[in-house]
Amino acid sequence: MQGISVYALLALGNATFAAARDLAGRRVAAEVPGMIVAISAVVVVLIGAGAAHLVSERWVMPGAHHLLLMAGAGFFLIFGHFFIFMAYRIGPTSAVAPFYYCFTVWAVISGLLVFGQFPNALAICGILLVVGSGLTIVSLDQRQRRLAVVA
Repeated sequence: MQGISVYALLALGNATFAAARDLAGRRVAAEVPGMIVAISAVVVVLIGAGAAHLVSERWVMPGAHHLLLMAGAGFFLIFGHFFIFMAYRIGPTSAVAPFYYCFTVWAVISGLLVFGQFPNALAICGILLVVGSGLTIVSLDQRQRRLAVVA
């Protein structure tokens, strides 16, 4: 555990919980509105972030600029959860999953616009690894479909 950063563990946990959310979302009954599921996901994120904040941060009263950023983040979080849930509810996972990797592009854009930071070399390697694995999965899935049609 000496060489493992707490931030790497947080990223791993985030990926694990996001995958669990997407898998559990497929089992939600069709009569449950998508916005209820999205708001429920946001409440879980709020509880987790609040607990992490209490454990590791010192409270500072946010300024108007920070409140505006948090409101924007909340808006995009709710609708991001809503749209990804609805996409997984309606479409097959193999068709939806490649679009999920677009979050990396938006993360880089928001990092530039909101924080004025560009990813470092290690982050770029990670981004390329994630995008490359996504493209590989799509390519292999298309190849399997072509082989199934031929057979």
